[in-house]
Amino acid sequence: MNPPLAKPALERSEGRASGEAVDVELVLFDIGGVLGSNGWDAEQRAAAVEAFGLDDADFQYRHEETVGALESGQMSLDEYLDVTVFSADRRVSRDEFKAFMFAQSVPWPASIAVARELASAGRVRLATLNNESEELNQHRIRKFGLHDIFPTFFTSCWLGVRKPMREMYHRALGMAQADPRAVLFIDDRPQNLAPASALGMRTLHFTTAEKLRGDLRELRLL
Repeated sequence: MNPPLAKPALERSEGRASGEAVDVELVLFDIGGVLGSNGWDAEQRAAAVEAFGLDDADFQYRHEETVGALESGQMSLDEYLDVTVFSADRRVSRDEFKAFMFAQSVPWPASIAVARELASAGRVRLATLNNESEELNQHRIRKFGLHDIFPTFFTSCWLGVRKPMREMYHRALGMAQADPRAVLFIDDRPQNLAPASALGMRTLHFTTAEKLRGDLRELRLL
C-alpha cells in the first residue's frame, strides 16, 4: 500500500501551540523515476549487457559489490568500470561505454514542467534528494536542465550516504536547516518515503506528472 498523501497542514513540535498549522517551506524531489528515467538501474544495466555482450551474472555481481561505494562518493566512475566492465579486454572503449551510460538518461518534460512551475510560484525552497554517482549526476543535472529549477542538490555522492538510510535525510535536513514538518519529499519508491516520514517529513508517492500537479495543488503549493 502506498503511503497516504500528506495533508496541507501538520503540527510543528517546537515553537508553536498544539494544533497550529505548519506550512511547507522546502520541497525535495527525487530525480530518477520522478524527473526522468533512472540513471543506472536494472533496466539501463540490462541494456548495456545486451549492447556490449557482457556476462550478465558476472557483471551484476560486480555491480552489487561496488554500487554502494560508487553512489556514496567513495569510488569514481572509472574505478567502478575497472571492476565491473574493464576487468577483461573489451572491444568497446571506456569513453564509448560512458557515452552509452549517459545516453540512457532521458528527461521527463511533463514532470520537469511541474517542478519548474513550483519554482516559479516562489512559495517554497526547492532541492533534490537522490542517489547517484557524481559524473552521472552532473550529466543528468545538465541534460535535464535542473540548474534553472533547483539551487541545491543533495546527492548521495556528496553526502556520503544513500537512501533509504535515514542518515541521508538527516544530513539534508541539517544542511538545509529545515524543520522536517515543514518539508515535503517526493519519490517514486515507497521504501525511500518511509524514512522521511519517520523523521516527520511529509511525503508524496510519485506516479505521474498529472497526479503530482494535483497533489501540489491540494497542498496549496501551486
